[in-house]
Order: sequence, then C-alpha cells, then structure tokens
Amino acid sequence: MGEVLAYRSERMRQDVTSWIGMVVFLAAWAMTFAALFFVYGAMRVRSPMWPPSGIAMLPLGLPGLNTLVVLLSSAVLHRAVVRVREGRPIRLPAWVGATMGLGLLFLALQIVVWRSMAEQGLLPQTGGYGAVFWTLTLFHALHVVAGLGVLAWVLGQALRGEVTTAKHAALRHAAMFWHFVGTIWVLLFVLVYVA
Repeated sequence: MGEVLAYRSERMRQDVTSWIGMVVFLAAWAMTFAALFFVYGAMRVRSPMWPPSGIAMLPLGLPGLNTLVVLLSSAVLHRAVVRVREGRPIRLPAWVGATMGLGLLFLALQIVVWRSMAEQGLLPQTGGYGAVFWTLTLFHALHVVAGLGVLAWVLGQALRGEVTTAKHAALRHAAMFWHFVGTIWVLLFVLVYVA
C-alpha cells in the first residue's frame, strides 16, 4: 500500500510540475503574440487610413468560417479530455483525430485566404499592412502546425492505450496548447479582420 501511495504522490508531483511548465510555456508565447499585436496596434494608430488606400480589404467569410472551425476543434478536444477524466478513453483516438482533421481544414482554408490576398497584391513587402497581416497569420499557422504535431504524438499514445484516466497529462497539456492557439486566432480575427 505504501508503494502505491508513493507512486501516486510522485505522479501528482510530476503532473503539477508539468502543468506549471506548460503554463510558463504558454505565457511566453502569449507575450510573443502580445508584442506582435502591440506592433499591429501601434502601426494602425499611426496610420491615417487603415487599410491604406489602394490595398485590398481582408475577406471576412473564410476567416469567419475558420474561426468556427477553430472553436469546434477546441470543443472536440475538450470533449476528449472530459471523456478520459470520466474514465471513458475508448473513443479517444477518434476525438483526437477529429481535432486534427479540423486543424488541417483550418490550414487549408487559411491557404485559400493567403492565395486570394496574394493574387490581389497584398504581400509582405506591400507595406506595413501587408507585413502585419502576413506576419501574424503565418506565425499563427506555425503554431497550428506545432499543435498538430503534438496532437499526432498524443494520438499515437492513445492508439497504444497509454492514455488513461490516471495518466493523461500529455492529453491535458496538448489541449491547453490547442485552446491557446484557438484563443489567439479569435483575437487575431477580431483585431485584424473585423476591426
């Protein structure tokens, strides 16, 4: 009995430590995005007209759909975490796979937006407006790709039966990262596309 308690105690310490590490990691990324949003805000405030005249307006349709895709993907992954906590990890690979599919759909839709904007002449070298748009959306997309890599790793664990109610810290941390990426997209959509 003492060994079981010692194991649980060690597992709990590791879970708390890894959770704190994930919070610090996300805080660092939040500061990076905050700096990018600050630069965007400063450029926008200093500009007499935003967007500058002669520059294509950013579309709302596909980015709005992408916002729904991101929110749905977060909801699906949250449901997966809840199921595992409830002791029902059997369909976990399907939940994680669905989240990954939605993440890939997000990237595909973003590529369509990028192509459209490039065809209309909005490029990184077009000026501040183009530079800000491309920097923010590309940097966010890199985080989506990283999130997909983490989810692929968690999917592998789930397929091998390594994710259980007692041992699912990797899933929780992947969900924290994915929700963070989704939150950043919602902010980006509101500040860059809508405002």
